[in-house]
Amino acid sequence: MATERSLGALLRSLQSSSDLQDVFTLLPTATSLLSVLGNPLNITLLASRLLAAPAIWEDSVDLLTCRKILSVFNTAAIAIVQSEASDDPRIPSTKPRKIEREDWVKAVVNGADEKSPRWRHTILIGGILLGFEGQNRQALPWHVRRKLERALVTAAQLALEELDPRNELDGRCVTMVLNYCFELLSDSEKNRLDYDRWLPVMVNSTYASPEGLEGGYFLGTVDKDVVEAPGKQFQWSAQSDTFARISAISSSPLVSALGPLSRLMAHAIENVKDPGLVAQTLDHITDFVRTLMVQWRLNKLSEVDRAEEAEFLDPESLKTTIPSLWRLLRNCLYSIVIVLRAVLGRVINDHVLAAHRSAPFLSMQALHILRNLYFISSRMGQNASSQHMFVTLAAVDILAHYPDLAENFLRSIKPSELGQIPDHPIERCLDLFFLNTSELFTPVLSPPCSEELIIAAAVPYLPAGGNNHLLEIFEAAHSAVLAVFAIPENAAIAAKHLPFYIDNLFAVFPDNLSARQFRLAFKTVIQVTAPPSPIANTQRLLPSILLEVLYDRALHASDQLLPQPSQGEGPDLGKSPPVSEQAALTLALIDSLCFLRVEDLEEWLPLTGHLLHAITGPGMHKLCVERFWEALSSGEMDVERAHYCVTWWSTLGGRELILYGAEPGENPEPDDAQGAYMSGAIGGVARESKL
Repeated sequence: MATERSLGALLRSLQSSSDLQDVFTLLPTATSLLSVLGNPLNITLLASRLLAAPAIWEDSVDLLTCRKILSVFNTAAIAIVQSEASDDPRIPSTKPRKIEREDWVKAVVNGADEKSPRWRHTILIGGILLGFEGQNRQALPWHVRRKLERALVTAAQLALEELDPRNELDGRCVTMVLNYCFELLSDSEKNRLDYDRWLPVMVNSTYASPEGLEGGYFLGTVDKDVVEAPGKQFQWSAQSDTFARISAISSSPLVSALGPLSRLMAHAIENVKDPGLVAQTLDHITDFVRTLMVQWRLNKLSEVDRAEEAEFLDPESLKTTIPSLWRLLRNCLYSIVIVLRAVLGRVINDHVLAAHRSAPFLSMQALHILRNLYFISSRMGQNASSQHMFVTLAAVDILAHYPDLAENFLRSIKPSELGQIPDHPIERCLDLFFLNTSELFTPVLSPPCSEELIIAAAVPYLPAGGNNHLLEIFEAAHSAVLAVFAIPENAAIAAKHLPFYIDNLFAVFPDNLSARQFRLAFKTVIQVTAPPSPIANTQRLLPSILLEVLYDRALHASDQLLPQPSQGEGPDLGKSPPVSEQAALTLALIDSLCFLRVEDLEEWLPLTGHLLHAITGPGMHKLCVERFWEALSSGEMDVERAHYCVTWWSTLGGRELILYGAEPGENPEPDDAQGAYMSGAIGGVARESKL
């Protein structure tokens, strides 16, 4: 009787209360009653009243309210599972007789009646399903679970068909509930969902709604609370209204579950029947990221370069508010990348979207989205996410089949002022995206386009390695220029710009360029100037001239270890051991041997051997000798070059030179009078063989 009296009081309170906060204080009581009532009719009555009480649903309702009501049913189901598990049959029970679990489920579901709309029914059914089956509880008989799954999908389907265009809460609520319960549904029930209706609702709820990411406008509101603190630092207080708003967005029902929700959108994209909805989704995301980028550009925080944050942001902001903002922005990035992965997968596999009138434009749109998000992704590194890499490479690969459109795309994203380094960090970030992306298109670009866009955009950054703000762009510029030089059709461009590039390369090493990058750059330069490169037809001696410059510098280089680079190294390449300047130059020469003609190898194998013995320090000497043996024996050389290397090593004195060094008095300089007669053999034996 006490339970029935409590139920009556609760129902009267739900009916008469006009304050939502007062109603929320009654919800724990409702949860408790749902789990202990023994009369199915009372259970149904309480469930029905929770879905229809005016105090809950007639005022301004949001997803937090919906989640609280879902929690009532979820917690009640969990309480039943736990109470039954705790019953000890050896102890006589004084509790009233409990209703059977299957009857309890049926009684609660009967509360989803005509007094409440269909979208609220999903709250009730989803809450029960989560309570009994969530977190691998498996507390329901199989046939009951299947009925619950079917009831949830049916309610969701009917709710999607009855969406009220004047009140978007119904669609958001269905999205929230299905997001929580989707992994609990069987494949057959998932296939019953109408993804063509649901996908636009999900996208709008997530990216545009006030209870989602607000269309990206939340980022612009932060600016009003970013003020100048003592010491000429920016301060964004943790007590500010905008930080509270950022925290509220991060903890909202949709954004706090953004990862699963993004995978759900990706699943919907893969299963929609209308291909036009895929393009429509991409349009919505394009608008969102464009707004996000513009809002960030207008924010004072965007004026601070990442390398200067410790100097220009106050400690409280660096510790509390700024990290929270970047966590939210990173979640936005990951969400969109997951959706883009599904879009490009659909483009690859769908014959309608893969057509010429669709595929290149969708790929171009995806790259524009990645560009607008680059102020976020550039902080995490290029290889931080395999899905991000897939989206980038897939979009580039599709667009590369249309060279004219690829050139148009690059022209649309080129730096606003070619030949200059912009002052604003955002503009430099966009330059970095251009250089990294244009490098991937170099095989399909025309030579004039490569020179007009890529070379012109990279030139200002090539000598900028000493500036910590520009280190990443500096490396990207070198990589992009080398990619242009490596294309055979760009031989004329390479011949035109190589003198400047080589002068710059030697000028920036070792102070502003890592040993690994110098080796890669010099090796690429030798590759594009040696046969069968078209440059070799007009400048046959250029590789030897470059090697002589390198050789001379190596003879007089420092033997002190170079500092390890702190930025710009990839996760694997950054593990290379530290080397001295002299060793790095020697290794660059060894790396280049595989591109030389046999007649050039006759000169440069002995010179390399002499240079190895000029290296001071046993550790560096051993490292270079091992690399030399690897270059000669690991398959880097083609058959003709490898044959000559074997001959040089075995019969022309190469083994003796490497193991024991040159005889006293020999001069290994390339311009020495003896240089034309050097065979690599030792002492008088070699000279006699020449006679």
